[in-house]
Amino acid sequence: MIMNRVANKAISAALRTTSARTFTTTAPSAAKVAVLGAAGGIGQPLSLLCKLSPEVTELSCYDIVGTPGVAADLSHIPTKSSTTGSLPAPVSWPLRGDGGLEETLKGADIVVIPAGVPRKPGMTRDDLFNTNASIVKTLVEGCAEYCPDAMIAIISNPVNSTVPIAAEVLKKAGVYNPKKLVGVTTLDVCRANTFVANSLGKDPKDVNVTVIGGHAGITILPLFSRVEGATFTDEELEAITVRTQFGGDEVVAAKAGAGSATLSMAYAGYVFTENALKAMRGEDIVQCAYVESDLTDAEFFASPVKFGKDGVEEILPLGELSDYEQSWFDKMLPDLKKQIQKGVDFVNN
Repeated sequence: MIMNRVANKAISAALRTTSARTFTTTAPSAAKVAVLGAAGGIGQPLSLLCKLSPEVTELSCYDIVGTPGVAADLSHIPTKSSTTGSLPAPVSWPLRGDGGLEETLKGADIVVIPAGVPRKPGMTRDDLFNTNASIVKTLVEGCAEYCPDAMIAIISNPVNSTVPIAAEVLKKAGVYNPKKLVGVTTLDVCRANTFVANSLGKDPKDVNVTVIGGHAGITILPLFSRVEGATFTDEELEAITVRTQFGGDEVVAAKAGAGSATLSMAYAGYVFTENALKAMRGEDIVQCAYVESDLTDAEFFASPVKFGKDGVEEILPLGELSDYEQSWFDKMLPDLKKQIQKGVDFVNN
């Protein structure tokens, strides 16, 4: 029990010291970031934030439409990173590979994939599966061919399934490295931080909630019991937990069919990417992420992860869960495992 409490405090302290919420000014080494889906609702603000980041020296944008214009627009911003925008190469005979995708991916250190269709009212992340699964599969096939050593950060939903899709594609290509494949769950942390800070009257920058599990509905499990000074009634804890789990639905409903959580997801993707780049150049970084894991009997699981020069360096222990959190954990795990298997089956069947 005492060791679990010590572990919980150590994880919380590590997360607090490595959370990135503002632009930094330290000088980075050269780093190329490729954004696939850069002309979309998430891709454009994500590309903007990456252009502003001092960690990025080359920003390469790719989408099926609009990327030359996005890149031209970004290139006028006075930061030191260069910017390019590519479209798929036209179909030709003899058949050849996608030169636009190759140009985008060659030499990339991190590939961030927000490509896909957004949710609309009444849709779940699972409703997106058939369309987004095919998109992720195709793009990751390109990563396997053109930048097999890059870290791949998946934003495209449903992340619980698209990350396993990416893993199976990379395995088939013989280039799978579990240290370099990550599902971005940072938005769940951002929401949990915001909601709990607002309820406690704190500045969100002074809060860092550990969020474990997956990135959809009840698979999202914020560990509010670890927030120092937080006391909730049973009703308050249930409300803030469910709001964190279904925060995306709140945005979809508010936008009334005009989109999903694009701006906040772009910010979260930027936070993850900048942190991963900092780790690549030697900083100690711990952040929650959805990765191949042996913490549970689910093949992939989101939890605090230490990142290093080669990607995932260490998956930190979960520590002790409260009785309330354990009840959610027990409900969540079977659902998460089904969503993982759905992604595996998509590639292999």
